[in-house]
Amino acid sequence: MSTSDIRLWSPEGFRENRWHRAEDAAALKEGGYVILPLAVFLELDDETREGAAERIGVELQPGDALDALLPHLRHLPLVALAFPAFNDGRSYSKAELLRTRHGYRGEIRATGDVLIDQVAHMFRVGFSTLEIVNPYTISQLEAGKEAGIPLYYQPAAKAAAAPGSYAWRRVSA
Repeated sequence: MSTSDIRLWSPEGFRENRWHRAEDAAALKEGGYVILPLAVFLELDDETREGAAERIGVELQPGDALDALLPHLRHLPLVALAFPAFNDGRSYSKAELLRTRHGYRGEIRATGDVLIDQVAHMFRVGFSTLEIVNPYTISQLEAGKEAGIPLYYQPAAKAAAAPGSYAWRRVSA
């Protein structure tokens, strides 16, 4: 899959993607905004990491430990969380943890196998943008058909749209 096959979706619609993936730190010398795998990012020396901080993003695979990234969060403009298969939801948990427990306010991006049925939930748990490659998902989003269920029974990183959506649940004062 090439970069040109990827469409970037946000709550505001499709937008331009200024980030590109690289497998090693040599891409930082070329300039531009680079998403590095977690292992490559962690191997960077402090000088390189600090000198290019505003243009380095990090991608975590589902099996990567979030803890390794925590000391660097305040300097990262983008954290990408991979969905190599639609049935692997570990990246949902990482997005929620980044937003709620760790207070991360940068861009959280979903990468990989993002399907139309996942879009609304991804935004609820804290994702900012989604890389879409699935043709059906692209066509549905272009047609304004963002799937989702309007009512939720659990709280999430993003508050529910309407107050009182949890009528069945007791709320402590």
